[in-house]
Amino acid sequence: MQEKQFNNTDIEQNKYSILTLIRLGIGHYAESISQPIIWHSIKNLAESQGLYAVVLDGIERLPQSYKPNQELLLEWIGEVLQGYEYRYDQYRKTHSEMAGFYNSHGFKMMVMKGYACAINWPKPQHRPCGDIDIWQFGNQKEADEAVVREKGIAIDNSHHHHTIFNWGEFTVENHYDFIEVHRLKSNKELEKIFKELAKDESNWVEINGERVFLPSPNLHALFLIKHMVSHFSGSNVTLRQVLDWAFFVEKHNKEIDWAWLNGLLKQFHMSDFVNCLNAICVEDLGFEASIFHGVQFTPRLKDRILADILFPKYATEEPAYLIPRLVYKYKRWWGNGWKHELCYNESRWSSFWTGIWAKILKPASL
Repeated sequence: MQEKQFNNTDIEQNKYSILTLIRLGIGHYAESISQPIIWHSIKNLAESQGLYAVVLDGIERLPQSYKPNQELLLEWIGEVLQGYEYRYDQYRKTHSEMAGFYNSHGFKMMVMKGYACAINWPKPQHRPCGDIDIWQFGNQKEADEAVVREKGIAIDNSHHHHTIFNWGEFTVENHYDFIEVHRLKSNKELEKIFKELAKDESNWVEINGERVFLPSPNLHALFLIKHMVSHFSGSNVTLRQVLDWAFFVEKHNKEIDWAWLNGLLKQFHMSDFVNCLNAICVEDLGFEASIFHGVQFTPRLKDRILADILFPKYATEEPAYLIPRLVYKYKRWWGNGWKHELCYNESRWSSFWTGIWAKILKPASL
């Protein structure tokens, strides 16, 4: 596995093009395209960012002379119809099937990320559908047992903080913890806060007549941020995750306790990272600054974070074999040291050794 290398000229051109297309795709203002678009690069970049459908929406708003050729455009449309819109219909259907099963057995099902984020997007069907993450209000073990007993579905217990199983064509992560408490001491403190917030059962929607619970605005705000912090510090995040945050805030900013949230971000050393994310949402993606209740950031740091999101130095895909994979993980851990310092106030080496211990406890996570 090689570290990624990018040509500086291509980086700037592709950065400008992808951000313009995203802004257009989500209905925001963007300046006119002033240079040719390298379509093969933009197509790959849109896919890696989880914004294949959004960029297609942006293409529809371009002048005809700037659009890709007809063959590429038709291919793109077909892939979005199949991989996004059709899959989203199946995604909703799977949620209702699962909720129907759990509701009939007296178990409540809360969805986190995924569908809970998609419903905030202008076109929910244009957000990619990945795993289904659920929380069952402390009854995860009993609910899993019912799934095994009555559905004959195998449950994987080899991972930290959730079990894994397949429901139809989707992978489900059934959480008994919101975050991994083995990696960082601060995670144990945050987990207590998550568990307390998760007692709130007042937020729910119906999907095909079945009640599906959603996180409260405070729970969802903190969870989205912590999830991005974990991914960014360990490997990388995508603009799809940034848009999850931006669309959530756009819709629910008046329901969030900002004094409480900003206090926690400061306490757990996440403020600088989140401030830069908010700045990316405003400066680069066209959201209104007012919805974030203040955007103060260091421009150079914001630009560095955006560059890492768009063109990460370390690939997400890891080597298949154990030893090369461990070597790669160590190189990535070392190279991402600046991210740890940005996101945590705990020693890197302390978190390294606790992380090793976590891997020993659950070897499958290697």
